[in-house]
Amino acid sequence: MTGSFTLAYVPGVTPGKWARVWQDRLPETELTLVQVPAAEAAGRVRAGEADAALLRLPGDREDLHAIPLYTETTVVVFPKDHEFAAADELSLVDLAEHVLWQPLDDTLEWDVVPGQAPVERPESTADAVEIVAAGVGLLVVPQSLARLHHRKDLKHVPLTDAPQSRVALSFPIRDENPELVEHMIGIVRGRTVNSTRGPAPEPAGKRQQAPRQPAKQQRRGAASQPKQKQQAKRAKPRRGR
Repeated sequence: MTGSFTLAYVPGVTPGKWARVWQDRLPETELTLVQVPAAEAAGRVRAGEADAALLRLPGDREDLHAIPLYTETTVVVFPKDHEFAAADELSLVDLAEHVLWQPLDDTLEWDVVPGQAPVERPESTADAVEIVAAGVGLLVVPQSLARLHHRKDLKHVPLTDAPQSRVALSFPIRDENPELVEHMIGIVRGRTVNSTRGPAPEPAGKRQQAPRQPAKQQRRGAASQPKQKQQAKRAKPRRGR
């Protein structure tokens, strides 16, 4: 199969393993990976700038399908010398007295943002990480983003009762390239190369089997065999004189 396929992905998502599978299965179809800001991923797909995108839910899903792939652990980021430094995990109650930064590209959906409200919202998660590293406030993000912006002077631990984000493969409802999208769906879902949604085709060169006899004839044939054996047992050799 020839042609090309463009897959957009948001920061923190690592599509490398899926790209390698694509190359093995579709070596003649070029796969282009494009990292895009989280706020732009859905729009890129709708505009036709990408055939599909790996993005986070909840989010913009207008005119798009979204197939959830996995759910990310939510973590809280703080300086290594913070009072939380010895904690293995935290809850929202623990954050009540602390300033919690909520960047404009926040991927979590909050009913009520915990902690103390900051004076402003940072432009990006990267900006919020810099502020936390300076010793001001905390940041709550999916674990993959905490790892992406890892610093030696920061630490992160799970936040047990926080909202979570899901990574999904998203593509247009009116898909213009359904066959390649179907290949990508199979790859990210872990289907084998021979897996399909429909019945598997008969392997080429499979030997044709002889037509089966009707069940009635099979029963007659089976029933006749014991009688022949019984007759063979009753037959006695003639004695010579």
